[in-house]
Formats: sequence, C-alpha cells, structure tokens
Amino acid sequence: MSQLLVKGGCRLTGEVTVQGAKNSVLPILAATLLTGSPVMLRGCPHLRDVDASIRILQGLGCRAVWEQDGLAVDTAGLEGCSISDSLMREMRSSAIFLGAILARCGRAELSYPGGCELGPRPIDLHLAGLRDLGAEIDDTGGHLRCRAVRLRGADLVLSLPSVGATENLMLAACGAEGITTISNAAREPEIIDLQAFLNACGGCVSGAGTSTVTIRGGRPLHGCTYTVMPDRIVAATYLCAAASAGGRIFLRGAREAHLATVTALLREAGCTVASDAAGIGCTCEGRLRAVRPVRTAPYPGFPTDAQAVLMAALLRSRGTTVFEENMFASRYRHVDELIRMGADIRVSGRTAVVSGTERLYGAPVRCTDLRGGAALCVAALAAEGESRITEISHIDRGYECLERDLAALGAEIVRAETDESEG
Repeated sequence: MSQLLVKGGCRLTGEVTVQGAKNSVLPILAATLLTGSPVMLRGCPHLRDVDASIRILQGLGCRAVWEQDGLAVDTAGLEGCSISDSLMREMRSSAIFLGAILARCGRAELSYPGGCELGPRPIDLHLAGLRDLGAEIDDTGGHLRCRAVRLRGADLVLSLPSVGATENLMLAACGAEGITTISNAAREPEIIDLQAFLNACGGCVSGAGTSTVTIRGGRPLHGCTYTVMPDRIVAATYLCAAASAGGRIFLRGAREAHLATVTALLREAGCTVASDAAGIGCTCEGRLRAVRPVRTAPYPGFPTDAQAVLMAALLRSRGTTVFEENMFASRYRHVDELIRMGADIRVSGRTAVVSGTERLYGAPVRCTDLRGGAALCVAALAAEGESRITEISHIDRGYECLERDLAALGAEIVRAETDESEG
C-alpha cells in the first residue's frame, strides 16, 4: 500500500497543466459503446476510475488500450450486455454504462454501483427515465435486468438535476426512435462535453448547459478523435493548495468559467486570481480571511466536490467560515482527520463551522474519500512538520498524479510504500 509524505511550509510557485476531467471522460467512455467503431480520446487521465471503465469495456468484448496519443477504444467487438458485480462495485459512475448498453443491445444486466461512501445516491431517476423511454426493468435482489425491444423518445422530467441521470438518459435517448427532451437536466460543464462528443460522433444533441436537453435519436453514430475538457475540480484543488501554502501558480488549460464560484471565494479570502484563454493564475500572500457562508449546490452553484479542499485552505484563516453541505449526507468524513492536524471545526448535521487557527501540525491521517483525501494534502502543505497520508487509493481515483503536480509547484511531497508493521 502507498502513502503520501508531505512536509509543510513550502510556498508553491510555477506552472502545471490540468489533467482531463474524470467526471467527463467516464460518461464519454460509456458513450463509445454507441459508436461501434474506433474512438481516440486525447487528454484522457490515467486514473483508477478510468482503469475500471476500461476493464468494463474489455469485459464486454471491446478494445481499449493506451497509445501515445491517448486512449484508443474500439467497441465494434461488443459481445456482451452484462457487467460483473466486482466491476460495478469499483466506482459509483459505473451505472452510466446502463443507458448505453441498453441502447446498443436492447438489454442490459448489472448490479448496483459502488464508489465513495458519501451517503445515499440512488439511481431511481435513471431507472424512471429509462422506463419512460420504453425499458422494462427488474431491480430486485440488488441486480438490474433491463430489456427494451424498442426505445422511443419521450418528454422526461427529472425531479432534481442529477448529473448521472442526465448523462445516462442522454446516452439511452441516442438509441431511441424520435425526439427526447430532458427537463430539469443537470447543467454541469461535463454535460456539455458529453454533448460535444456525441455530436462529434454524428449525434444530434442540443441544450446541454441549460435545464433542457434535446436528443434526436436513431441516428447512426461513428467514431472520432476527441479531446476531453480540463478537470475543474483538480484545478480547484491546486488553487486551494496555493491558498493554503501561499505562493504564485499558473494552471495551464484551466477554465475559470467552470469554477467561478470557487475563484470568487478565493478572491474574497485574499487571493489574487486572474485568468485568460491559456489558464488561471493565483497568487496568495499571508493568512487568508474567512469568507461568507459556503453552500454547496448543483451547477452553477458551489460544487460539492470542492467543499473539502476549500475548507482545508481556510483552516488558518482569520475569522470563522460556515459550510453547508446540501448535496451528500456524509461529506464531512474528512473533518476528523483535519482536526488531528489542529483544525478547529465543529459539525452539526449538514453544517460545519471552521474557526481559523494560527497553526496546523503535521500528523498521521487517512483518506476517507476522494476529495477528502485531496483536502488532507492541501492542509498538510500549511502544517508544521511532516504529515503521513494513508489509504491514498481514494485520491488515485480522481487525480492522475497529485504528488507529481504539487512537487512540480515546489511542494515537498513524495509517494512511499506503507510499512505494514506500522499501526
């Protein structure tokens, strides 16, 4: 098992290029099933979740291999319609394959997905929408058995703007006859990226980025070469790292329009943030200030995935900041680990109150989930002494090489093997 060793106190300086977006490439990998022909994905990050998606594709009889230009996928050899329970348990977003398999094969069998334990994240909206498109679904016994002799376009209304449901229904609708509209659709940039990929493959999808997405189904899709958008949460993490440690960094490829709620709060805290077509620059000097209450919300609100890293950046701020987590019930699991480093945080239900403290101290801590693990690294950069961060497989699900990028910016951080005799 690996761990990260972080020595705090080093200002960050320099430039890194932001990796491709995890939350964009995963639905795009599922969408390749609709093409039945070669696809080249450029900018695809090397992640545990991407590896899990590759194994799912390979398990279905498809080809997916890393090449010099990116990830080459060819789904012409699709020969199955079921995903094993072990693969489904590896990541929550594995459910995104349901709509694509159903559209391609007319049937699909899989179990309920796994992933980070952030509280209930049911796929009821996915299933209700698929049923409205004409699918028959048996969801008893922890497995999903879906059949659709013919999918037909329909007017779908989501009770809440679920990203996963929006994406799954977009993929299924591409294989349905007629026009499908998804109302109260999620508006995240990753939805726009999925639309762009589908259209590059010959699809006819419009409205992504608004609350109504329209899909003209039944069109034959073909392969293409496509570059995945930059990861806005990785960019937010590195901006918060600079805010925590201090310094001046530039994130090449990052798009401020995708994380304006994060950069606005960093400016309020005392950072100087500037952006152009090339990326985002951030300069942070001295202790930060507390900011107005941070309330997570669906895009374009403050992203739940950035809550933990911003909290970590504000641990040494002057004043008190209130966080309100409105997306997931168990998204404060990292708090106890931050307290081990000297943080002053009080949690009550969905609210966390962060009172800035003058010093943080290096400590042995463990990752509880993907973004919580990144938050521990952000906090460790500002702590006195060395922090040892374990169970970093969570981090590897969403960051291609967190320690490489932070080290390139001047952080003292290395990956080492865990001594199993410890603890």
